[in-house]
Amino acid sequence: MVEAMEDLKTIWSLLETVNDPEIPVLSVVDLGIIREVRMKEGSPEIVLTPTYSGCPAMDMIRMTIRMTLLQHGFSGVILTTVLSPAWTTDWMSEQGKEKLMAYGIAPPQPTQTVCHPGLFQREEAIPCPRCHSYHTTRISEFGSTACKALYRCEDCLEPFDHFKCH
Repeated sequence: MVEAMEDLKTIWSLLETVNDPEIPVLSVVDLGIIREVRMKEGSPEIVLTPTYSGCPAMDMIRMTIRMTLLQHGFSGVILTTVLSPAWTTDWMSEQGKEKLMAYGIAPPQPTQTVCHPGLFQREEAIPCPRCHSYHTTRISEFGSTACKALYRCEDCLEPFDHFKCH
């Protein structure tokens, strides 16, 4: 039992070294896509939820997880994808959100109030990750990846991605 607990602790540590290929500053643990790590008949099972059900980075993430664990002596790795409940930016670690900001990507707001602006709701103000101004404008619903929107700061005039809430 103690050995299994040590294995789980080691696996979690290894998963912190597996970075998202689209946002290499974030580990899969920072991103919050790892739902659970457990041992199943002596093999590690990693339960994960993609940020989007069609996320193109998931194949690379799965391969990197498998290779990382194999390199450290864990064979028979089982990767289980769970789509419900759907991933939410609430699952991102605070450290991950800080890493995004330092990398130049505006993280999702801590208490996002307007995910989908409509007739009676204005778009939520997104702070610039460079100068921290809230005087920003969305340029495009999609940024460098589908999970981000493209913004421009009206004060420093720099474009930046914003990790969309969902």
